[in-house]
Amino acid sequence: MATGPGRAATAGGRDRRVLLGILFMCISAMIFPFMNGLVQILSRDYPSEQIIWARTASHLLVALLWLLPSQGVSALRTRRPWLQILGSVCLITSTAMFFIGVKSVPLAKAAAISFTAPFFVALLAWPFLGERIRGSRLLAVAIGFAGVLVVIRPGLEVVQWASVLIVGSAACYGVYQVVARRVAGHDRPETSVMYSALVGTIIMSAIVPWVWVTPKTGLDALMMVGLGVLGASGHYCVVRSLAYAEANIVSPFQYAQIVGSVAIGWAISGLLPDIYTWIGSAIIVAAGIYIAITQTRRTPAASAVFTERPIRPD
Repeated sequence: MATGPGRAATAGGRDRRVLLGILFMCISAMIFPFMNGLVQILSRDYPSEQIIWARTASHLLVALLWLLPSQGVSALRTRRPWLQILGSVCLITSTAMFFIGVKSVPLAKAAAISFTAPFFVALLAWPFLGERIRGSRLLAVAIGFAGVLVVIRPGLEVVQWASVLIVGSAACYGVYQVVARRVAGHDRPETSVMYSALVGTIIMSAIVPWVWVTPKTGLDALMMVGLGVLGASGHYCVVRSLAYAEANIVSPFQYAQIVGSVAIGWAISGLLPDIYTWIGSAIIVAAGIYIAITQTRRTPAASAVFTERPIRPD
């Protein structure tokens, strides 16, 4: 078996791609709390459907202004159209559930519940991506969901439906990440960013005329546009991350959102998370980190899945 400089260079290149994937996921984790904070502010005066539409439509506008001058219609050229549509539907469903739920749930608590997304990734990555999961990782998933129960405390809150919506949002987002990783071997990240905005905008444009409320101030309109700018930037980083590294490795690094969510939630409401949110978050994060560490020990068969038709990351 070869063990010379060529093999070392290959391993070094793989390690560099993993680190880049982690970096992009961490950047996305710094962006999304700002977007969620804007959602909470806008939800005081505008219907959720309009906020979701503003998020997707401004995302599409940003993507068009960014990609069309340099790539033209080739930005929409995909080798896996049905996977792109499936991922986009999962993403808009996740967005809708989260935006509706976060109206009634503190930002840090909502972020903690959304941290279950990597567990759904872990459960789905084996059948769909070939990233194997062992019994110990299944146990970690179960422990992570126990942490969610600590955060939610079923039966002790008035607004249980909102927490359930955020769990549903995490499940849809987990599916989206798995689909994005599957597509990453065939389409450029820019194509996925474009489709995620296009499909959501088409769906929400059929709904928003029935609930439309004209923005009361220029600042409100600017915040609505800001949703798309932040969302497009965050999801580009997610897609870029998944193009560099396996979903089970990079997805737990979205836990960094808890820092921004606590800070922005405190700035908006003046409240800090209760002890149960901190304890549950710690359980969820610990379980997710365990999954991330053990998942890096890949089998050759699993690794081969990601050497098939890789995209250029630049």
